[in-house]
Parts: sequence; C-alpha cells; structure tokens
Amino acid sequence: MNRSAISIAALFATLLAVAVFTASPGRGQMRREGHPVASDLFAATSRNKLLRNDLNWTFGGKPQHGWYLYTALISRLLNTKNDVGEIGFAKALATWQKKMGLPATGVLDDQTLYGMISNWQGARLKDREVAPADRLITAPISDFYDATRAEELRKVDRATYAAYKRLVAAAVSDRSLNLAHGAHGELEPGEKFLKIISAFRSREYQDKLRRESPNSGSAGLAVNSPHFTGRALDLYVGGEPVDSRDANRQVQVETRVYKWLVRNAERFGFRPYFYEPWHWEYSK
Repeated sequence: MNRSAISIAALFATLLAVAVFTASPGRGQMRREGHPVASDLFAATSRNKLLRNDLNWTFGGKPQHGWYLYTALISRLLNTKNDVGEIGFAKALATWQKKMGLPATGVLDDQTLYGMISNWQGARLKDREVAPADRLITAPISDFYDATRAEELRKVDRATYAAYKRLVAAAVSDRSLNLAHGAHGELEPGEKFLKIISAFRSREYQDKLRRESPNSGSAGLAVNSPHFTGRALDLYVGGEPVDSRDANRQVQVETRVYKWLVRNAERFGFRPYFYEPWHWEYSK
C-alpha cells in the first residue's frame, strides 16, 4: 500500500472514531433502550426534589400539593431505600415506569403519581357489602384507642381481627418501635400506637359521620365505605387520630409505627388507603 492510500485509510478511521464517540452519551452512560442515561437521571433527581413539594394534582375533588406525604409508600412500591434526592431513587422510578408502560423518565410527575395511586387503590377491598352478624366479633376494649368506645362500635370481621393480633405481636417484638406491652405481647392500656380507632361501621353510622363532617368529601368519608365489611381498620399512628389535614398527616407518616406498617403490614394481609395513614384494609 502506498503512502497516499495509507493516509486516506488513517483519515477514514479517525473520522469513524469521532463519529462513534460523538454518538455515544459518554463513558458509563451508554443508553439502554427505554432507560434514561446518567445525565438524565441527575436532571430527574433535581426535578423530583422540586415536585415532591410543588406538584399540583387533585384527589377526591380536592386540589393537592406535592407528594411528600406518600414518600414511604412510594419507596415501598419502587422497592428502593434511596432518598428522593439520590440518583438511585430516579433510577428505581424509571424501572417502575417502564414496567407500567409509562415514559421511563425517572421523574415523578402527575402521570406517574396517578399511576401509583391506581396501583394502591387497585389493591384495596372491592366488595363493600355489609358484613353479616355471624362474621363479626366484639373486640375487647383494650384493643381500642378510645377506652370508652361503645360495644356496638367494637365489631370486627373475625379473620381481620386474628390478622390484626398477629400484626400487633410482630410490631411489639420489634424493639425499635418501643411499644409498651404486657407479658403476653399485648399492648399496654396506656400504649396508643396501633390501637383500633374504628372498625366495622353500619350504613347508618357512616351516614351519621358524613352528616357531622359535611366537608369531608369522598376521599375522607366514602358513601360506600370499606368499613361496612368489618375488614377495614383505622389504627392510631400518631398525631390527631383521623384528621386528614396535611400538617397532621405529615406528622403521622413520619412516625416509626407508620413506616413499620408500610414495610410490614402486607405480610399480615393489610393494604393501605394511601390518602389516610391510619386506614388499613384486610384484603386476604
């Protein structure tokens, strides 16, 4: 090969290398189909930190602001321990988005949030029929947050109550929760966390609650309530027991007991109502 041919070949090889380098997103950032590159994830992380508090969306006819109240549930859904401010969170989110057929941007926008809500809501009780009397038991007053709660308001579905007692026993055995308990693993009378606030409700009682709280909306007091089944339990997780104001829910979702429920309640058959940190439904 003459010198001229060698020069032309070398020039061609150089141009090819430049083209390949230019097309590449960078070392360690090769884009896999359907996945954002590292630079995209970095931008997504910044966006998530903003949207966590500022995203505008609606639920139950009410405007909502940010998704910070649902961070524990979101992390559980994504199976990640990464903080929202870490690239690992955006990466886990992109993986979940792709699985759900959503744009895998790693950004938790309104489309993605509604997809998550659909997932949570889809796992809740479908049958809302009023439980027959022979399926209900009367739980002891020691299991209730209100030590004066009337007997007729202490009805619980039999299987749900058994699962609740297993859940409480597991929580008591977790020393990180520091729950006051007796010799047999039962919650002490003075311990409020995980006590039952409300279980079975008749239609008449639910209607009464709705009349007393006309501004609660469908997100707070449903016309067709899962409490009719006796399989929905409101549990004390901190703050004001059933106050849905954002400031109160923020207190609740930061308690060790609530975070424990998010991680463990499903093992005992309980699923959350994402909007109310205190509300858990036995879905087995």
